[in-house]
Amino acid sequence: MISMANALHNAAMTCGFPSLSTLRAMHKGKHIELKRMAVPIKAKSNSDFDDSGVDISLSHRVDAVKLSKTLAICDHATALSQSGVPVIRLFFGESDFDTPAVIAEAGMNAIRDGYTRYTPNAGTLELRQAICHKLKEENGIIHSPDQIVVSNGAKQSIVQAVLAVCSPGDEVIIPAPFYVSYPEMARLAHATPVILPTHILNDFLLDPKLLEDNLTERSRLLILCSPCNPTGSVYPEKLLEEIAQIVAKHPRLLVLSDENYEHIIYAPATHTSFASLPGMRDRTLTVNGLSKTFAMTGWRLGYIAGPKHFVAACGKIQSQFTSGASSISQKAAVAALGLGYAGGEAVSTMVKAYRERRDFLVESFRDMDGARICEPQGGFYVFIDLSSYYGRQAEGFGLIENSDSLCRYLLEKGQVALVPGSAFGDDSCIRISFAESLSTLSTAVDRIKNALISLSS
Repeated sequence: MISMANALHNAAMTCGFPSLSTLRAMHKGKHIELKRMAVPIKAKSNSDFDDSGVDISLSHRVDAVKLSKTLAICDHATALSQSGVPVIRLFFGESDFDTPAVIAEAGMNAIRDGYTRYTPNAGTLELRQAICHKLKEENGIIHSPDQIVVSNGAKQSIVQAVLAVCSPGDEVIIPAPFYVSYPEMARLAHATPVILPTHILNDFLLDPKLLEDNLTERSRLLILCSPCNPTGSVYPEKLLEEIAQIVAKHPRLLVLSDENYEHIIYAPATHTSFASLPGMRDRTLTVNGLSKTFAMTGWRLGYIAGPKHFVAACGKIQSQFTSGASSISQKAAVAALGLGYAGGEAVSTMVKAYRERRDFLVESFRDMDGARICEPQGGFYVFIDLSSYYGRQAEGFGLIENSDSLCRYLLEKGQVALVPGSAFGDDSCIRISFAESLSTLSTAVDRIKNALISLSS
């Protein structure tokens, strides 16, 4: 039998009880009976143990999360490439441009100057001040440095925000098509993703009435992405104002505005930050990053801006996950934000090339039988409806049932790797990235069309 002192010490360490000295003072001379709290344990089946008898079961949290389909496509394409198949990879959301030289030089200078140590958890003051300046000048949002947390990519910023504001049973409202990770992030927080469909005939934009009809007392977070991945849709300011009026009626409802593609946008479309709308700054968590605009995917840097109360909670989570982002990347980010409005000439050159590629793909598929396409207003993807090919038999392959099987067919028959729309919540479409050269895209279009013609016949 363990002593009462040891028992009290163990309780204090594991259960958050008062300190041992406090308990001694409270219970001096009294016998204390310690009880373990009953915790429901999932019954183990034989499949939970490996051949050596080790319990290999996983948490319910992990079991609830789906593996990213983009990673599955990547693995399949990589296997084919390694076997000698010349696969064209149009599934990654990654620019084919190099990081602008001035940004890369800033990173190299940081290394040479020995700027390679830990930074504050929320990011360097220099970078957070640069972000505040950017938000004021480009987005019309006024925040102070203590309302910014810099993370290892915008993806980390988003998941920390969901974890910070959502409790079990809360609902996260997500328009579809959506970025693949949004629903899984909600599930990690034990919240319920509520998917609201949009339609290609309406440019994949959320209908405000559909939003209003689906809000409940459990609605906690609305995620908006503009320009949208995967559709390239850009929310007009007037539509965002209608959504803001609905949000204002629901005190518990916050908005997470994912603006990673804000500067990859094609006139006459313009970007509006949700937090810049009247009354929305205190209801909005704005997420952005450097990866898309400045071709800095490997530098892993993103940030969140919003009300101090919520942003501080995100910082608390980050302090126990990764702590601060790379010191080298933060120096490079300061240089990136110093290139001028919207990234200056370096970014405008990239956007001009993206527009040419977009126009090429839209023209290539617009008049093709069995295809429907919505011209993207931003980003570097087209989301094309090829559902008319479902239900057809492919010789040597089998039945084309959905976007998953169509993408597998196009990979095996056409040697082009694409992402099925099912990954984004719309099984009627597939996503094609045009973050590749025009010559590569031209070859890819020929392969896709030939494969579809073969399927038609």
